[in-house]
Amino acid sequence: MVKLRLRRMGANDQPFYRIVAVDSRQSRDGKYIESIGWYDPKPDPSKIQIEKDRALYWLGVGAQPSDTVRSLLRKAGILQIRHEQKIESRQAAENQQEVTNEGTD
Repeated sequence: MVKLRLRRMGANDQPFYRIVAVDSRQSRDGKYIESIGWYDPKPDPSKIQIEKDRALYWLGVGAQPSDTVRSLLRKAGILQIRHEQKIESRQAAENQQEVTNEGTD
């Protein structure tokens, strides 16, 4: 299973994290599939940079975000975009089904 999680980088007492797509069996700082952004918790307010298209792609193919990454995706507005896309696709599917049902009556 593919997960979206944080990979620790930086020196002692100066952590920053990469947000990566990784096989769930890999260690925290092990080999990853793709880096989709970074998170720097030290400054106030903390800095977040996420490639929205790649994050949406990985969520679309079933990658499960960790709790912390889910929170970061929510702050960046990516989970809201994903939710709206799901609603649009469901409505389009329902409309398509109604059209096909009307043709068979």
